[in-house]
Amino acid sequence: MTRDLESNTTPADAARHSAVALIALGLAAGYLSGLFGVGGGIVVVPALMLLGFSQRLAAGTSVAAILPTAVVGAVSYALSGNVDWIAGALLAVGVVGGAQIGTYLLARIPKTPLFWSFIAFLVITVVSLWIVVPQRDDVIALNPLTAVALCIVGVITGVLSGLLGVGGGIVVVPVLMFFFGASDLVAKGTSLLMMVPGSVSATVGNARRRNIDVRAAAFVGITACVASPLGLLTATAITPFWSNVAFSVLITGVAIQLLVKHRKSRRPSA
Repeated sequence: MTRDLESNTTPADAARHSAVALIALGLAAGYLSGLFGVGGGIVVVPALMLLGFSQRLAAGTSVAAILPTAVVGAVSYALSGNVDWIAGALLAVGVVGGAQIGTYLLARIPKTPLFWSFIAFLVITVVSLWIVVPQRDDVIALNPLTAVALCIVGVITGVLSGLLGVGGGIVVVPVLMFFFGASDLVAKGTSLLMMVPGSVSATVGNARRRNIDVRAAAFVGITACVASPLGLLTATAITPFWSNVAFSVLITGVAIQLLVKHRKSRRPSA
């Protein structure tokens, strides 16, 4: 299968030099997924682009690799009793619908105000992570109002994903902790559960458009599945405070990455 590479690198050349890099990438993405309840795309997409993949192919391959990782991560958290199944299902319904809205709006609304609003949200989240520390026995109190709110959060997350290409875990995990009273572990496990249907839908769509490098997705996805439970063990071993500190570092990295990408996109073409 011919890969959509942006350089003169051939598929055979890519196969020779990238196997070890793809395995290392999978281990890093899987560990972050288990530790923080995120998909790992914030690491996978830029890394694949460094290996010569176009942004579109990198994004499609990343989603395919994230699917088994999210399944394994959600199951691992569920086995330790740290998944809210109802909340995860409500979020998933909202995310699937919101992603469609986001892709529809992508070419129709100005993204700059939305971008800076999201950056402001990330900054507020980082500050909150240092102030509010959840307890391990905290749970989500479900009622009709909470159910509607979870669907709305899912829709907003899906829209942001479609417009800005950000992963849902970066939004959902802090929101579940600070606005719905979830513990850090329940927030992470529920976030991973929420990702599964969205990843299935996106992977099917990308496969139809031949926008997936199956070999790279397999390398990254399989090794990520191995590392994901190790991330969960670390998340369980550290205190909620240090979990918040580590998560704030990750969100700061995401914000910096988005700012750099935004700056490059605004430069005039040569």
